[in-house]
Amino acid sequence: MNNLAFLHPEQNRTFSEQSEHQYSHLKTHYDSKNKISWCLMKATPRPCFSLELMDELQTYTSDIRSQLQTDSDAIDFLVLGSDVDGIFNLGGDLNLFMQLIEEKDAGGLLDYATRCIDMLCNNMNHLESDLTTISLVQGDALGGGFEGALASNVLIAERGSKMGLPEVLFNLFPGMGAYSLLSRKVGAGLAEKIIFSGKLYDAEELYDMGVVDILAEKGEGELALYQYVKSANRAKNSFQAMRKVKDICNPITREELMDITKIWVDAALNLGRKDLRMMDRLVKRQNVKVAD
Repeated sequence: MNNLAFLHPEQNRTFSEQSEHQYSHLKTHYDSKNKISWCLMKATPRPCFSLELMDELQTYTSDIRSQLQTDSDAIDFLVLGSDVDGIFNLGGDLNLFMQLIEEKDAGGLLDYATRCIDMLCNNMNHLESDLTTISLVQGDALGGGFEGALASNVLIAERGSKMGLPEVLFNLFPGMGAYSLLSRKVGAGLAEKIIFSGKLYDAEELYDMGVVDILAEKGEGELALYQYVKSANRAKNSFQAMRKVKDICNPITREELMDITKIWVDAALNLGRKDLRMMDRLVKRQNVKVAD
């Protein structure tokens, strides 16, 4: 389980102490000394992007925006991590996908995908503020979980963590940002290779490819994150300027993501019974992993 015990108790206040909202699928902390807001996912019954988790993430980011409007210097870093041992996030809610596909519910699929895109935009655009978003991956990040990790300004992963896009295994593609994010980061050719392989990559491989920004030793993800924060604070003007340069040089618009996800909806509705059975088998394998 992720361990934040090394933080001074005074720095480890829950964000709910500053907000009226209580969360069932998130665990939040605020490190006032380092101006870090921690957001750890703990969706149930499976650690995927359920509708409930996404609703709480949107509420949480709204809380952050409100606090920044009151005090623009309150938060410098927003960290997305997991409170589930060995799992960052298993991606889209495949059970819901199967139900919506069988019902030919294009509107339901588009609504789900739009929520995902809104989350990605929040991370990519760092809430349209001067804070830096960081993904801390300490376990498996699959499909939409990988997309969510990629959307942060900085991706930190521990050795042994596995990330990948399994959608091709059930004849689909990752339609909520994977190609846009990967192609900007490592080029179109490598992005396609990662997507079409359907394989899980070790964090070490992705670091060598340039996908992972910081590779931490196993169990030392938080330490690596605090080292990054220290470096960023030491040269704050440079780090903030370079983040703005990246925003200009590698823009990803919401319109681009929405155009792609509409293709994803059409492709999802074209899946056959064989594809849905493969999707169901993947869900069952993930359920076994969670139970273990």
